[in-house]
Amino acid sequence: MPELIINGPEGRRIEARYHHESRSDSPIALVLHPHPQFGGTMNNQVVYALYHTFAARGFSVLRFNFRGVGRSQGYWDGGPGELADAACALDWLQLVKPDAKYCWIAGVSFGTWIAMQLLMRRPEIDGFICVAPPSNLYDFSFLAPCPSSGLMINGDKDRVVPSQSVAELTTKLKTQRGIKIDHEIVPGANHFFQDKIDDLTEIVGGYLDMRLVKDAEDRETKRLKDKDREPQRAIERSKDVAEPAGDDEASEDDDDA
Repeated sequence: MPELIINGPEGRRIEARYHHESRSDSPIALVLHPHPQFGGTMNNQVVYALYHTFAARGFSVLRFNFRGVGRSQGYWDGGPGELADAACALDWLQLVKPDAKYCWIAGVSFGTWIAMQLLMRRPEIDGFICVAPPSNLYDFSFLAPCPSSGLMINGDKDRVVPSQSVAELTTKLKTQRGIKIDHEIVPGANHFFQDKIDDLTEIVGGYLDMRLVKDAEDRETKRLKDKDREPQRAIERSKDVAEPAGDDEASEDDDDA
């Protein structure tokens, strides 16, 4: 779990932890921590659990401290600056793993609000995990439409983020065509998933396992379809090459006349 400093916005440094997989095409995941002004850091137990849940499935994973937290330079910016930090972190991750076959993002509480904004700006993100998304405190209406399928998860004893608000957000996103948003509730879990981390990781791990299998099947199906279409595409390309030649010959005949 190497410690590292990466270049952030305006040359500010960002403190991070990175798990590296040697396979060049290993999937990548970025994990964002809770609210910096309420004690949120990259060492939050939920962030740590998500980090290792991805790593256990062969992901190269990055977690980092937002500006002003730990050794990350800068000051709390209320959202825009933190989003810029996340974008720089994802840029770094993609530079290290340019051939990654999948790209995922995860967030905890405030981190989900930043994660979903980044999702809207980066079409290469294939999936997301939102733990305790504070849809009762922050405006998530920018998810129109939500470009990727993912998982919303919260505890039924959460006094910060009521289950009903997460359910309403999930219902709105489910109306998007071709997008599937799962919503899971962990019985007995509070906002920090105290004594419920194992339950959380079991649900998140199961969801990731399901998605990785499905995404691999979808890619293979697409590959086979593309292979089947290749003969027809070759015929179409040969026609495109032949047609201009016919036009040239006709123009030459006109010149001779």
